[in-house]
Amino acid sequence: MRDGARQQAAIEILTSLETERRPAAEAVKAWMLTHRFAGSKDRAEIGDLVFGALRWQQSSAWRMDADTPRAWVWGALRWGFGRSADWIAASCADDPHAPGPPSESERAALASDSIANAPAYVRGDYPEWLDASMTRAFGEARAEEGAALAAPAPLDLRANRLKTTRERLIEALGKSPKLKEPPAPTPCAPDGVRIPWAQGRNFPWATEQSFLKGWFEVQDEGSQLAALLCAVKPGMQVADVCAGGGGKTLALAAAMDNKGQIFAHDVDGARLAPLKERLDRAGVRNVQIRAPMRTKDALSDLRARMDVVLVDAPCTGSGTWRRAPDSKWRLRPNAFARRLAEQRQALALAAPLVKPGGRLVYVTCSVLPEENEDQIAAFLAANPDFKAAPLALAGVPAHARGLALQMTPLRTGCDGFFVAALERRA
Repeated sequence: MRDGARQQAAIEILTSLETERRPAAEAVKAWMLTHRFAGSKDRAEIGDLVFGALRWQQSSAWRMDADTPRAWVWGALRWGFGRSADWIAASCADDPHAPGPPSESERAALASDSIANAPAYVRGDYPEWLDASMTRAFGEARAEEGAALAAPAPLDLRANRLKTTRERLIEALGKSPKLKEPPAPTPCAPDGVRIPWAQGRNFPWATEQSFLKGWFEVQDEGSQLAALLCAVKPGMQVADVCAGGGGKTLALAAAMDNKGQIFAHDVDGARLAPLKERLDRAGVRNVQIRAPMRTKDALSDLRARMDVVLVDAPCTGSGTWRRAPDSKWRLRPNAFARRLAEQRQALALAAPLVKPGGRLVYVTCSVLPEENEDQIAAFLAANPDFKAAPLALAGVPAHARGLALQMTPLRTGCDGFFVAALERRA
């Protein structure tokens, strides 16, 4: 396929998303299944165009003075991927499968850059209705924080210290013919390994021998740091009550050196399905999966026994917009309200499990204060037997939220994770 045809494919996929409410990845896959002539390079570049258009949708619409898939795709090419206005025009010339060539007004827009005086939500590429929340979180820096949340993300891995070291993993991956340059250590997480976006976007990590041997898991550095902030130690009793697929459960097990016990639970038992295979591959032996039960409380015997209870709460995922840019446009106020209710329920489930002197660690992959500091303030007001506890993580340039921490791509170079620790009074 030629460049213009790839642009047209991206426009068609984005147009379908306007009428079909589904994740962009599903729409891209559906298009590929009905257009099997597209090669692997075509599929990769069409995917980049679709997700690029969604990353910079708001700013592209402003610059192009048109809120259409065509404007989003060309905006992503021009200001996201650095293509010139002449290149875009040439790519559409003499190609019956390309979009119609740019009009005079479109060429003028592509040749200029009119973003400087745009509102913060436009410069930051986030929904206008979230501007008040972003202002609370970041004030005058909200456009810059939003823009960092719109940029492509690297591929971060966590070296599994139960089986290897970060140095050995970097050496092994450096021999892969699928990577042009070896990966590097992440700036802050001691077991983190980073592959830059350009290489990581198509890196088939699941087929690597080092993965099959359990040497690493895919995990953003922010998630790794959140697990470190739980401050678990070998021999502790720990509950992960929103374990899902178990990414943080695995990190906690490695930090505990397989000693002590971790109880992995989720109210949605189906989300726990991948965990057993992941535990086996990683060589983890100190995790007990506690699936929900119809007629019995699956965690009743853990009450007031846990040294640490992790609440990796369901949230909007606003801190992961750079990995799923379509999710910010699909988010609606009613879904936001449901997430807040689910967070309160998760805290209510977790609190009774914490022993006197133990800690409850609350984590979201969100940057919105309603899901973060507001939830902590409400919980402390309703639970006087808990108090905020300090977090110790030297050298991480996160935003301070009282005693809590807010990581962001702009400040910390990782996804937007919020972490707060609450101690149960003895």
